[in-house]
Amino acid sequence: MAIPASYYEAGSQPLRTVPASSVADDALPTTRRGIAGQAAAALGMLTGLWVALSPLFLILQHGGNNATIANVIVGLVVAAFGAFALISRRGFPGLQFASLVLGIWVLISSFILNARFSIAAPMFWSNSWSGVILALLALGALATLRPSRR
Repeated sequence: MAIPASYYEAGSQPLRTVPASSVADDALPTTRRGIAGQAAAALGMLTGLWVALSPLFLILQHGGNNATIANVIVGLVVAAFGAFALISRRGFPGLQFASLVLGIWVLISSFILNARFSIAAPMFWSNSWSGVILALLALGALATLRPSRR
């Protein structure tokens, strides 16, 4: 959209106009692959936040708090990985792989942490579903990443 000449002051140079769409093109993914990668990162971030906040809503263990500490740490790390993947242009393949490993940890942590203190059923099911979702989202995000060209 150009500015009519009548809006210029006498003797001044015309202003250079830039279409609004060209500025926003760099920030938004334009392919299905890019949109799918960002959706997987966003959903992974939300799942990580659930894992971190689930100790506030669920009974995790009967005695001890090692499950609470493990969930908070892993959940916050996964949420941070998702946030970094969202703001990155290429999606950080290493962070998505780490999210896959942490998703597998969330899935098997109920069995490992059950050795010392008994695990409550809500934690078992919450961590099982959250771990499966994290692992699937990380695999989906890894599938959408393009190899770097060198």
